Amino acid sequence: MDLSVVVPLYNEEANLEALHAEVVAALDQLNLEWEAVYVDDGSSDSTYQVLERLAAQDKRIVGVRLRKNFGQTAAMSAGFDYSQGKVVVTMDGDLQNDPRDIAKLLAKLNEGFDIAAGWRFDRQDAFLSRKLPSRLANGLISLITKVKLHDYGCTLKAFRREVVRNIRLYGEMHRFIPAIASWMGVSIAEVPVNHRPRRAGKSKYGIGRTPRVLLDLITVKFLLSYVTRPIQIFGKWGLAAGAAGFLLALYYTVMRLFWAEPMWGKPGVILAVLLLFVGVQLISIGLLGEMQMRIYYETQNKPIYTVRQVLNREEGRGCS
Repeated sequence: MDLSVVVPLYNEEANLEALHAEVVAALDQLNLEWEAVYVDDGSSDSTYQVLERLAAQDKRIVGVRLRKNFGQTAAMSAGFDYSQGKVVVTMDGDLQNDPRDIAKLLAKLNEGFDIAAGWRFDRQDAFLSRKLPSRLANGLISLITKVKLHDYGCTLKAFRREVVRNIRLYGEMHRFIPAIASWMGVSIAEVPVNHRPRRAGKSKYGIGRTPRVLLDLITVKFLLSYVTRPIQIFGKWGLAAGAAGFLLALYYTVMRLFWAEPMWGKPGVILAVLLLFVGVQLISIGLLGEMQMRIYYETQNKPIYTVRQVLNREEGRGCS
């Protein structure tokens, strides 16, 4: 299979039929063997009934129905698991992404990139409620992850199979796939794509998702920078807290011994003890994280690196 198009769906009964017609029109021109993997994420309308009808008419459709609404990240992960294409393209089911842009993404992958990410440069959404928060979020994500993209929120992206095969998604992390994949040393390109106003149905996105995105961003930063060495983040803060507590305690000890300064009622004494305890706790958490990390990698035989290419040796064969 050359190409899989993965589309999470939630209450998109009014858009699904038109969407598939556009997907067929766009992909039939590419002379590729393709499939469309539609994942019904526990829709409460007749989305799945429409999907059943379309699947009976077109055998290139793979329909996956989740038992309840797990969220877009889980639906996308299910789409990855049930797809078979060498290249996987993700897109929204609300017709705001243009299937004709898939050709642009594939052309960019053919230049040697591993991920081609869509950029809604002329986004058709409200400025204050959607575009402004998105720009601020994109800037923050780029700053923290060091993966510079204009539009992390655009679902229209193309991935080589080896990229999605090595990614596990949780929470709201579907938007962070390029950043999460960056630990593998992938090459990422951005492609300006068309963005259209929603024709029918209601948007499932809102400002209320911001706290979840921020918490997931903290997780992504930890995964990118410290997942294989948790002692480095917890240990540094633990040493800093412990050192501050020790110096503060030393100061009050000297004041008590040489200047007979009373310790009773001094907030600094309590702070010194607190900092010492916090330092010990953070270092202990770092050590526990180190042990857990080793159990995670060693029990699953999970590598801490990825290989792009090997010369003069059979694939999968190492040195003995």
